[in-house]
Order: sequence, then structure tokens, then C-alpha cells
Amino acid sequence: MCNPQCVMSGVDALKERMFCVLLHPTLFTSLISMLLKLFASLFGTIAAYVFYGILRVLYKQFTSLWRNLPGPTSKHWFYGNLKQLMNDEDPTVQEQWVQQYGPTFKYHRFFGRAALYTADLKAIHHFLANTETYQKSEWARFTLGRIVGPGILVVEGDVHKRQRKIMNPAFGPAQVRELTEIFVEKSMQLRDSWASQVANSSGVVRVDALSWLRKTTLDIIGLAGFNYKIDAIGAEDGAPPNELVDAFEALLAGETGFSLARFLQLRFPILRNIPFKQDKVFSKAQATMMRIGRRLLADSKREVSENGTFETGTGRARDLLSLLLRANTSKDLPTNQRLSDVDVIAQVPTFLVAGHETTSTAVTWALLALTQNTAAQTRLREEALGVSTDRPTMDELNALSYMDCVVRETLRMHAPVATTSRVALRDDIVPLDKPFKDTTGTVHESLQGESVLIPILVLNRNFELWGPDAMEFIPERWEKPPPGINAIPGVWGHMLTFLGGTRSCIGYRFALVEMKALIFTLVRAFEFELAVPIAEMGRTDDIVQCPIVVTDRVAGNQLPLLLRPVSH
Repeated sequence: MCNPQCVMSGVDALKERMFCVLLHPTLFTSLISMLLKLFASLFGTIAAYVFYGILRVLYKQFTSLWRNLPGPTSKHWFYGNLKQLMNDEDPTVQEQWVQQYGPTFKYHRFFGRAALYTADLKAIHHFLANTETYQKSEWARFTLGRIVGPGILVVEGDVHKRQRKIMNPAFGPAQVRELTEIFVEKSMQLRDSWASQVANSSGVVRVDALSWLRKTTLDIIGLAGFNYKIDAIGAEDGAPPNELVDAFEALLAGETGFSLARFLQLRFPILRNIPFKQDKVFSKAQATMMRIGRRLLADSKREVSENGTFETGTGRARDLLSLLLRANTSKDLPTNQRLSDVDVIAQVPTFLVAGHETTSTAVTWALLALTQNTAAQTRLREEALGVSTDRPTMDELNALSYMDCVVRETLRMHAPVATTSRVALRDDIVPLDKPFKDTTGTVHESLQGESVLIPILVLNRNFELWGPDAMEFIPERWEKPPPGINAIPGVWGHMLTFLGGTRSCIGYRFALVEMKALIFTLVRAFEFELAVPIAEMGRTDDIVQCPIVVTDRVAGNQLPLLLRPVSH
């Protein structure tokens, strides 16, 4: 037995007390009983929570407003039709559904729950115009928020309106005109790097265009976004890693693919308090992003004078973060309308997501399309070579009519983001352009909104709107666009690539000029040829749609091209 008079301190005393408890039969039995009751209570709570969730799903399934809509049958008790959508490397499944069931039908999500799918133009206009009623789902905002924080891509309602109002001036034509020099300079650096590889080969070299374009757009958004030098293009093997890029890529990697743990966290918010292994990676990366964001914000603040103008000679007057800060500190802006430092810092990863992956992917698809339409590649090159300078201005780039056609056709055929979704926050009647007949034979001229999938890419390639050649890359179609596309409620180009309404892409002008600068510089210098048969090319759909060689999936997303120098 333990000596009750024994006086010890610290850890030794605690160990002795625990040893006494374990040796005492009554105390030991009581401890085990207490633990069993605790586990039973915890298990019962979890079981009740899960049972409630299942009953809630079943109730919604049997009372769904869309239970009588036509649509494909569920393929799996758990996944519904989602695996078909996730494995649909080119949205042929969706296009087959539209042809078979019409523009409005239901499909099945997790546990067979019905969800609305519509390519009806009047309905989509309604969803995009009524942002107070139709917003991103809670789980979508949670997922994206783990990457970018409370930035403009995540927030809704009045918070989004306030951020958008303050950020709008930074993305106007005058500001993008000033940034064009950065776009062109980095495009030329990429060109020179490729030219060096060609010179060291036998006149032709194989490159992974996607990888190089990602480096280039990273460098561009670093400088144009917040005057931060990443230098990804010139980084040599073995060079020290860039901590901002590493943190950003860690966040992106954590939100790609499917994992059961992540799914459970999304569907059951209570489980978000349980630290999974990936959450530690997220926390570390988020802390790095926040630390660098605070430093960048502090640098901008030091260089803004009391009257809201930038000191001369700093080189910081052009970047988006500084322009945002200037607008946020304007004397004309009421104090209660200004963004907090946390909100401003959240735009740093937002700029990286919106200004890096999407643009690099779009230019990659443009190069792939040009390898399959050599006549278009030749015509584009001749137009670009007609410009007398390697360093065009924004106005000179926008004056290239065939370049504009190529960019439009690329963004129509290969929208980086293929779909988006919205959830109705209140009961609502959705008008339809085309009435539909449900499975009971009832004709509907409107429907009630709940949650909806908006098929950006499918609508961009709809045969009824674009004609029988809608699935072909034909830049010339933009010289005389089909009249029916005027009804598409997009903010640019009569397509949904940049969405529409007040949630449309705020940086679309930035992206368009950046794309033109890259394509202009590269097509003047090189002839492009696909390095593998076109039949081996597919696409993956994580955050954005990327090309992949289906016979070499282990290598990840890529676009292998053969480059040859252009003879002037």
C-alpha cells in the first residue's frame, strides 16, 4: 500500500497518486466504469447525430421539390451521380444528359439526394442576378475559405458588396494598362528561357507548357498583385524554396481529390473541431500566408502618404494590393465601410488563386488548341509578327482582332472552371425560358429554387446556341458570332466563363490582357506541336480544369509540346 504521509512534488507525486488509484480495486473499477459511460455517451451522441442526418436527408429526398423532374438514375447509394461528374474528363456525360432530358432536370448527389441541373438561360440569369437569394453553399465557402480566408471569393451579402466596391477601381482599364508592362516582361522571360533550351538542342525541344506557364503567372501575380518577387521562372534546381509559393501549393493540394475525412467534415460541421492530419498542414500554411500578408500590408502602408497617394520612386504604385489599400484609406470612404486588415490580407491568397491557376490553365488550353488547328496558329503568328515591337501596350494587344478571336474561342471551349453551384436561402420561384414536362406529365413554366448546378462549360458549347460545330475550336466564329448567344447572361464575351451579375469575375480584364501578352510573345517566337497523340490527352477537374496525358497519369497534369523557333 502507498504511504499516505508521503510528501512528494511535481510529476513524481502525480505518478504516485495514479499508481495508488490503479492499485486500489474500488477506485480502479470506478474509473473504468466512468470511462465506459463517457464513451457510451459520446458514441450515443455521435450515433444520434448521424441518425438525425440520415433522417434529414431521407426527408428532403421524399419531400424534394424536384422529385418528379426527369433525369438520370442514381448510380450509387452514397455517391449518386457525383462519380460520373467527377470522372467526366470532358463533360460529355453532362451534354448527353442535356440532350436526353432537356435543359432542366435532376441528378443525384450524396445519399441519392436530388439536385437541380439547368442550362436554361432565363433560370441562370435569375440565379446570377439574385445574389441575396442564391449564394455559395456553406460547405463550398468553408472549403474555399481554408485556402483564401475571408476574401472576395468567399464572402457573401453586404460584406461582399463592401469588398467589391473598394476593389473595383484596382481592376479598371487604366490600372490594367499600367500592369501590362509586367505581363509582357515576364512573357519575354519565359520566351527567353524556352529559346535557350531550343538553342541547346537540335532545333526542337520538348517542354511541359503547363508547368512553365504556372511559373510565369505566379511571377506575374506576385509583382502585379502585391509587388512580391517570386522569380519562379528563373529559379534553378536546388534553389531555396519560396515560402509563399510553398504555403499556397500546400493549401491547394489539401483541397484536391476526394477523402472520406474531408467529406465528413464538410457534411457534419461538428467534426471540423477534430484535428485531422491534413488540418495541421493547413494550419501551418495559413500561418505562413498570414505572416507574409501582414508584412506585405505593412510595406504598402508605409508607402502611402497621409493624403492617400503613393510616394514617388517606390515602384509600388501599380500593384493591386497598394491600389486596394489606397481606396480603403480614401477620405471619401466612411470609416464603417472600410475593410479590416484581416480582410485586406485575405486578398493576397485570393489574388494567387484567381490570378494564377486560372490564367496559366487558359493559356495552356490555347496552345493545345493551336496545335490542333495549325491554320489558326499560322494566322495568329502572322498577325502578331505584324506588330513592330516585342513590348506591346494593352491597346496594341487589344487591337489584334484575330488574337481576340483566339482568346474568346479558348475561353468558350476550355473554360478553366467548368461548373459552379448555388443554394437558395429562401423560397423562390424561378422563371424558365423553356417549359419542361415532369415524370407525371405535368408541364412547368417555372420551378422552385433550392440548390442548383450551373453548367458553365456545357452552356459555352451548347449546340442550340453555337451551332453543330460547337465542339470544335474555330476562332473565326467570332468574326460573325451566332445571334442566339446574346441571351447568355455573362459579364464578357456572351459566355459564362467569367460568370455574370455582381458575383462575376472582378479581374476578367486583368486575365484577358495577361493571356494576350503571353500568347503574343510565345507565338511570335515558336511553332508549337503536340508531343503525344491527341487521343492521349484528357483533362482533370479539381479547382480548375487541366490537361493530362491519360497514358502517364502518374506525372500529373501536363501539356507536352515540341517547340521550334520561328524563322523571321
